[in-house]
Amino acid sequence: MTTMTETSARFREFKMPDVGEGLTEAEILKWFVQPGDTVTDGQVVCEVETAKAAVELPIPFDGVVHELRFPEGTTVDVGQVIIAIDVAPGSGDAPAPAPAAAAPVQEPVEAAGSGDGDAPKGRTPVLVGYGVAESSTKRRPRKGASAAPEAAAVAAAVQAELNGHAAPAAAAPAPSVPAQAGAQDGGRPLAKPPVRKLAKDLGIDLATVVPTGKDGIITREDVHAAAAPAATTPVAAPAPSQAAPEAPAAAVVSDSARETRIPVKGVRKAIAQAMVGSAFTAPHVTEFVTVDVTRTMKLVAELKEDKDMAGVRVNPLLIIAKALLVAIKRNPEVNAAWDEANQEIVQKHYVNLGIAAATPRGLIVPNIKDAHDKTLPQLAAALGELVTTARDGKTSPAAMAGGTVTITNVGVFGVDTGTPILNPGESAILAVGAIKLQPWVHKGKVKPRQVTTLALSFDHRLVDGELGSKVLADVAAILEQPKRLITWA
Repeated sequence: MTTMTETSARFREFKMPDVGEGLTEAEILKWFVQPGDTVTDGQVVCEVETAKAAVELPIPFDGVVHELRFPEGTTVDVGQVIIAIDVAPGSGDAPAPAPAAAAPVQEPVEAAGSGDGDAPKGRTPVLVGYGVAESSTKRRPRKGASAAPEAAAVAAAVQAELNGHAAPAAAAPAPSVPAQAGAQDGGRPLAKPPVRKLAKDLGIDLATVVPTGKDGIITREDVHAAAAPAATTPVAAPAPSQAAPEAPAAAVVSDSARETRIPVKGVRKAIAQAMVGSAFTAPHVTEFVTVDVTRTMKLVAELKEDKDMAGVRVNPLLIIAKALLVAIKRNPEVNAAWDEANQEIVQKHYVNLGIAAATPRGLIVPNIKDAHDKTLPQLAAALGELVTTARDGKTSPAAMAGGTVTITNVGVFGVDTGTPILNPGESAILAVGAIKLQPWVHKGKVKPRQVTTLALSFDHRLVDGELGSKVLADVAAILEQPKRLITWA
């Protein structure tokens, strides 16, 4: 997809690219530049979150930032212009690039409707960051602090109208203030895109919300207030001689002091959709085995002192990953996928080993490409890089695509085991429980041993009970006697 356009010889526009496999939108998390900043080809200008990961976007040309079309927190469709660059600064006046036609409804610049009179003739309010750049808008000076009481008066008038009461005479707006401070000329309430989305997620009609922001703009707090019961909904303070009007029953949605509503988007939305699709498409079977891993723990301690493993991360997960790869080599039919469209079982002759990683943005599953070909030091290095990248929130969509089997280490949370759900398109997932010192019968005597429980979930359409049992038994056997890595690998 082309991600940049030329609007003139001077200005170039950069569009939201498809940074994944067929993604349709991304949320702008953070801008690293502002209008007036100089940028160079390849410089990262913003960070966006897709349904798969957070990704940094580099600009593909040199110049000076002319305009940011969307503020942070906005979800933007792929193909929409997000930034305009002046590639020939100082070359004289030139027409600024027009805002993208597909951009959302735009918000007013602060100067519009400031209580200082009508907007300049022929101009309509536009969203800050979407349309007219900061440097291109001439704002009239505000007249002292008169705007604050006017806004409060308008808020009281709107609230009274919503409740079926006549507006109190004392709350009548000044002649220079529009009767509906929270609406545009066409009657549409004024609010930024993130606030509009919040209202949509909470089921709040913006037309019923009392604005408290500058120039009648609806804020996040206004939306949350509208979602709260009448008893907790803040309204403009009435005059001492007036009684506060009751909030309409339609505005009662939830008690904000007792509930928190979090919009489902980005990685969390993708996880939910994938898990529902997997759980209700692939018939899951989960088998369990408890195994003595004392020798594996001794091997881990020895490898940490091995000079060939210097500089790489050595832990039980490394040996478990190698054990699963060996088990797949001995039972290659488990490394497959179900092709519903063609009614075929697709056997994979490579293993892209997924490792479930908990991150601040949710659970992601990047995978180690061609893990079956890696030596133990190479596998250790790949695991360390995968974990570090995931924790830093830098995992790319490509790193999460194409997995064949997965390991999820729930033991790090002190959990004994679980029944993991398959990643879509994969045939098996191995859950590893906490490794604990437990009484165990060893050589005919009860002794304290390091013990863990493994759980293997698999797609019963292509993996029957015998095959799944063989894979799980092989993993357990290797962890109990890790020298089998030498004879079986």
